[in-house]
Amino acid sequence: MKLVLSSLLLLGVSSPALAVGQLPATVAPLAYDISIKPDARAMTFSGSETVTINVKQATRTITLNAAELTLKTVTFDGKAAPYTLDETKQQLTVTLPATAKPGAHVMTFAWDGKINTTSAGFFAIDYTNPDGSAARMLATQFEAPDARRFAPMWDEPNFKAKFTLSAVAPGNQTAFSNMPATRVTTQSDGTRLYTFQQTPTMSSYLLFLGIGDVERKTVMAGKTEIGIITRRGVVDQGDYALSQAKRLLTYYNDYFGQPYPLPKLDMIAGPGSSQFFGAMENWGAIFYFEPEVLFDPKHATQSGRERIYTVVAHEMAHQWFGDLVTMKWWDDLWLNEGFASWMESKTSSDLNPTWDSAASAVAEDREQALGFDATAATHPIIRHVETVDQLGEAFDGITYQKGEAVIGMMESTLGPDIFRKGIRSYMAKYKYGNTETDQLWTELAVAAGRPVKDVAHDFTLQAGVPLVTMTGTRCAAGATSVGLTQSRFGYDAPSKKPQTWRVPLTLGVVGGPVTRTIVRGPATSTVSVKGCGTIVLNRDKGSYVRVMYSEAGHEAIVRDFGKLELTDQLGTIGDDFALAMSGDQPLDRYLAVQAAVPVGTSPLDWEMVAGNLGTMKNLYQGTPLEAQISARTIAILSPVMKRIGFEAQENESPLVTNLRETLVGRLGYSGDPEVAAKARAYVAALATDPNAIPPAIRTPILGVYAANATSAEWEALLAITRAEKNPVTKNTYVRLLGNSRDDALAQRALELLKGSDFSAPQKASLIRAVATRHPDMAFDFATANMDLVNGLLETSSRAGFVVGLGQGSNDPAMPGKITAFAEKNLPEASRGGAKRALAVIAVRKQGADRLRDGVTKWVAGS
Repeated sequence: MKLVLSSLLLLGVSSPALAVGQLPATVAPLAYDISIKPDARAMTFSGSETVTINVKQATRTITLNAAELTLKTVTFDGKAAPYTLDETKQQLTVTLPATAKPGAHVMTFAWDGKINTTSAGFFAIDYTNPDGSAARMLATQFEAPDARRFAPMWDEPNFKAKFTLSAVAPGNQTAFSNMPATRVTTQSDGTRLYTFQQTPTMSSYLLFLGIGDVERKTVMAGKTEIGIITRRGVVDQGDYALSQAKRLLTYYNDYFGQPYPLPKLDMIAGPGSSQFFGAMENWGAIFYFEPEVLFDPKHATQSGRERIYTVVAHEMAHQWFGDLVTMKWWDDLWLNEGFASWMESKTSSDLNPTWDSAASAVAEDREQALGFDATAATHPIIRHVETVDQLGEAFDGITYQKGEAVIGMMESTLGPDIFRKGIRSYMAKYKYGNTETDQLWTELAVAAGRPVKDVAHDFTLQAGVPLVTMTGTRCAAGATSVGLTQSRFGYDAPSKKPQTWRVPLTLGVVGGPVTRTIVRGPATSTVSVKGCGTIVLNRDKGSYVRVMYSEAGHEAIVRDFGKLELTDQLGTIGDDFALAMSGDQPLDRYLAVQAAVPVGTSPLDWEMVAGNLGTMKNLYQGTPLEAQISARTIAILSPVMKRIGFEAQENESPLVTNLRETLVGRLGYSGDPEVAAKARAYVAALATDPNAIPPAIRTPILGVYAANATSAEWEALLAITRAEKNPVTKNTYVRLLGNSRDDALAQRALELLKGSDFSAPQKASLIRAVATRHPDMAFDFATANMDLVNGLLETSSRAGFVVGLGQGSNDPAMPGKITAFAEKNLPEASRGGAKRALAVIAVRKQGADRLRDGVTKWVAGS
């Protein structure tokens, strides 16, 4: 699953936490045969199922999962069987007519279910056709515990089975699933019955069914048919995804050493949205929301194109890491998500070299992971999951970005060839099965011929970020002795609690050879490197660690900044800003590095500088420093903007295109009058030309316009939004309505939640957009309208949604409001989102206090 948000703050109010399980291991499914008949107008469906099971131990009762289903009949070996349904545990217990002996048996079920308006279980996506007519697509979303809302199942990853699915679709629509249809029969009422080929052995959360008025376009990659399925009229926008999927399938078949085992691989584009996910790796039928897979060259930015590639790469990597080999239990979710995140970066680097993806991963994914991991709200990569809410919280920056970083560190430490050899062995050994993390470490150790668990356990079984500090250097006889100590990096007191790691570290003189070492514990160790000159720690930033230099060492880094590799430039910018935020070193060190960034350097350097300027501005939102920081931001970034211009140049680097997008947004949000005027002119031109805004800057131009909109301009945007028929464009406009700086317009946006203009997912995105600039207003609205807000949310996102709205607040009263809300409405086990929001607020306040003197001197020109 690919997240839309960089770090999820899942989770308004829910009923008491639902126990995930686990189910008894004494009975397991072997094969399901499921038939579904939906009534899309009534938003209901009926289902029937025959499941062959293996009774491993004599039993009189059988327990499986079911939720929000009304059971009509249950049989065991042809005889009716009584049952009880525990809604809290989401478990169905069947009492058998007699004790079942070990061996194969057959159970049947018949039930009625509901089609949801948000993406959990079987759900509907409503949209408008180009001719103005209403349309409805049906789809399923089962990860993590929602297949049980579709059919009675052993809905846990370790209960793998084969699935045969049948579904009835209207005569003018198409049904599609994991496998190709083996038979389509027109029935007497004009509907069509689709029967799909049996799947390979797989986990229940990977099953998929879709029904709608769709088009399909295909390409062949070897023996595999790759398809794109879309609402009618936009299938050609899937051409880019199809072309990249073909390249990726060839790459993955080779890398994993196991050919993709299904006859087809469809990518399904849904015109809706979700609070929880952007795409889902259903085996052979990957579901995406449209912006994640469809590329419209008239409206999409370069970053949007790259986003499509990385999402497709992520979901396709799951076809092996997650689908072919699956974690035994959700404790090891990172085996799915961390690896898929790492593979999206690795394939980007190998297949799209002009994107500089390895450096981008340092600037983006690495920083996200290190930032998340350095607060009181962090947790180990591998952590025990017991409840549905805990499971929802597990889809976060630690699982994804830290998982990616640790995998990258292991590859860097072992070497790419040895690492791939271990991965191929792991895939071959455990295909169609389930694993725990240590089984991966074992295969890597065999490939490497040496243990890997000690280092791997340090980074997966404990939370937090190691900090390696240079204590000094001494050069003699053509070699430099470097003193190193290790401690813990953190932004707050809990994350600074002493802890040690075995940290693989590379270091060396600028331009010289690399030395590898393991840094252990707080005692000073001395490492000898060849050559004399400026020492760079964590060369290429392959290790998951923050580094801090001695004063002389840092002065040398600033002096030779232009000579550093790009990854080391980016890592230094990130480390120095973080060390200032944490209080480990003065802001002056970061400002010296920032000043050393030349106007004509890599666009990625300026991406990071722009991001840090935005962070500083947000620290002091609502104070006099905010305007002063904005003025300095404009002064620093305007020369870069003038150099690259508003219009994209022919054959320019994708990195320049992306930087333009960033600069337009940062300058516009900082009040740059030229950018604000450009935004108004471009949007005004839309009245006569829907493509007036250049694709390269369309997204930030619209955002800047909305942020600075007058009341009349906001009302005009609302009218455009209501009239828009393209579902993706409409979703974008809805979010823009919540982007205004103006308090009155933000309140006006919140009032739209009470109307009927927008769908539940659109309303959820609107209130989250308002919270970006008005967190206190959004939080107060949500707590005053909980029934309304809960009705907009997916079950998996309820336990942290409202508390997440407040996390951007600088109001000293907000922590108390979040705490009171959580204590009143959320069980203890469901307060992870609240704890995270409180940690984010605390870290931001502490950072603002630590940097205030330095920022004040900086904006004054001292």
